Amino acid sequence: MKHDLVASNHPVYDQLHPKIYAAAAGLVAWFALMAWVLFDRSSDVSLSLGFVTLLFVVAILLPWTLSRVWRRYRMPHEPHLGPISLRDWEAGEFKVWGAELHGSHAAIDVLLPLMAVSFGLTAIGIVFVIVRAQVLS
Repeated sequence: MKHDLVASNHPVYDQLHPKIYAAAAGLVAWFALMAWVLFDRSSDVSLSLGFVTLLFVVAILLPWTLSRVWRRYRMPHEPHLGPISLRDWEAGEFKVWGAELHGSHAAIDVLLPLMAVSFGLTAIGIVFVIVRAQVLS
């Protein structure tokens, strides 16, 4: 039961904005790139990095391909929504398992773990490179 004092007329969305997906894909690409740049120092690491990169490529391309197919072969009874600006999406509500989150909170919940992992790996890799340079000199 909601106890809002003021009724809100914010639109309710059940899909993430395409720019949120693009940001998530960019963070995954950043993770893979930094893994290659900062940790590929010997030949035995390249195979593992290659498999991780392949896993990330499949994890990005498969949902993207399915979304393209879904957009192209939409059922006639499904509503066709025009492009929504990110600002409007963030101001609206996002439907999650019967509950509603504010759009900006949903974006943070989706992107924050990816940001933490990507930037954390970058920080650990920079420390690794600095320590390795100090040990080898």
